[in-house]
Amino acid sequence: MFTGIVEEVGAVAAVEHREALTTLVTESRVAHEGALLGDSIAVNGVCLTVVAIDGPRLTFEAVPETLRKTNLGLLAAGAPVNLERAVSAGRPMGGHYVQGHVDGRGAVRSRRDDGDALEVWFDAPAELMRYVVPKGFITVDGASLTVVETDGSGFSVTLVPHTRGNVVFGDPKIGYVINLEVDVMAKYVERAVDARVAALEARVADLEATAQTSRR
Repeated sequence: MFTGIVEEVGAVAAVEHREALTTLVTESRVAHEGALLGDSIAVNGVCLTVVAIDGPRLTFEAVPETLRKTNLGLLAAGAPVNLERAVSAGRPMGGHYVQGHVDGRGAVRSRRDDGDALEVWFDAPAELMRYVVPKGFITVDGASLTVVETDGSGFSVTLVPHTRGNVVFGDPKIGYVINLEVDVMAKYVERAVDARVAALEARVADLEATAQTSRR
């Protein structure tokens, strides 16, 4: 579990693509501190397991499904990455509950200066937009952000100067591919509501069938 408060922008030290597995090595100033084999660390919002440690360098492995759902497969040596260690006791919960399970990819649609801040619009898959609401939470490349507006194909956020200086998309190019994780609470609400609606529809159907039988 993560908070979506990016601890640092690290760098990709090496990438090795193989047919069934990709090895990703990151170099950090903070994220490696106290790391143990088997620990979970969010890399651009993707929960990965530490499989090797060499000082500030951490090695992770990603399977093809992870590469298909995320932007990790687009990374090359030298690329910046958002890094966050898993939540530990005593650490403030400053963002929202982030699982590190990326739901899909989006892309930067537009950007506009808004005083000292930056307004950014992202395109997102239609199947994810039903979980995205104004003033709700969204995770972009592992960063917990507040949705400002939505339209039929995406959403906007406002990046304050501090955020811009501490995430990889602080000065984004149009088309930059992002990892998206919607608020898991929205999924639970949908599941609960769908179950109740289905039960209600079944009850109404039974009542209508009974009424028709009585009229015969």
